[in-house]
Amino acid sequence: MAQKDIQFTMLAKDKSGARRGEFTTHHGSVQTPAFMPVGTAGYVHSTPAKDVEESGSQVLLANTYHLSLGDRLASVKYVGGLHRFMGWNQTILTDSGGFQVFSLPDRVISDEGVTFSYEEEGERVQLTPERSMEIQRDLGADIVMAFDECVSHTADRKYVEESLALTTAWARRCRASALQEHQFLFGIVQGGIYDDLRRKSAKEITSIPFDGFAIGGVSVGEGFDLMRRVVSVTAPCLPEDLPRYLMGVGLPEDILEAVHQGMDMFDCVIPTRYARQGTLFTRMGKLRIKNKNFRKDRYPLDTHCSCYTCRTFSRMVLRYLFFSGDPLAETLATIHNLTFYQDLMTDIRVAIEENRFESFKREWLERYRKNR
Repeated sequence: MAQKDIQFTMLAKDKSGARRGEFTTHHGSVQTPAFMPVGTAGYVHSTPAKDVEESGSQVLLANTYHLSLGDRLASVKYVGGLHRFMGWNQTILTDSGGFQVFSLPDRVISDEGVTFSYEEEGERVQLTPERSMEIQRDLGADIVMAFDECVSHTADRKYVEESLALTTAWARRCRASALQEHQFLFGIVQGGIYDDLRRKSAKEITSIPFDGFAIGGVSVGEGFDLMRRVVSVTAPCLPEDLPRYLMGVGLPEDILEAVHQGMDMFDCVIPTRYARQGTLFTRMGKLRIKNKNFRKDRYPLDTHCSCYTCRTFSRMVLRYLFFSGDPLAETLATIHNLTFYQDLMTDIRVAIEENRFESFKREWLERYRKNR
């Protein structure tokens, strides 16, 4: 079973409710609020682990479903676990695969688990809570997520009620499954967009002795206002003395709002995916590097950024690399976007420590939105 104490320490709490904390895993300490870059299939697209580390990232996320396809799991086990496979010596979190499975067509859900076709081979397989735990145990991540059902924000109440009961039952089976000694297990609260069902799910999931708790079922197209409401209803129902993780979020404005609501951990593909498409984040708003305005622009992407990309290359050079089709463009853009996100998290942590998060959030958003 997982360790009993994740050693979560609350270092500061802002008058707004924003939290500044720290927790420790087998691979080091994590400062919260924290943003986790996504390395779905065991790597961050286009970017070496050393560059991800230099961005200030402390945790990487990988996905159980994708790493169980074909011979990937066997390969990870053969090299000695996910940390060696990814070349990453800090904390790793693995998602349960639930979100990916439930986005697949022709899935069949039962009390036992989910039967579906692997997207790469077409083979019909069943993923159960026990199998998800087994895969994550073999991957060796520091933080393991319980297997749940992620429902659409448009799902009707009756379906969400039935799904919630299934998620709770699966959570208990996950908790009863054996993991490696160093692994922590987080439970996931569901309940769709229904306030009372969110509270009900939180009550049921937090009654299980997990090592941390996540809010799932957001970032599925519900929009900012619904996301904000779900978090504002659910976060107060989660224990104060354990990490709180908002899954799949997101944009800088989403993160700032969720921190305001008392959340500690975030992940999203946005900074890396946007980078590969040529959309870069700056403190003055998003910048689309392929725009012709940057053909002769000798400024760095962000004059306040100290990442390798901004120290070394101008906007016009990066634009040239994108239009040349060279993979270096994606690498440089990813380094910058990841550094931008980690700089934001650092600034958030300092603002909470100094009890000025609300003013920081307001001023940061005013500047960020000014030029969009």
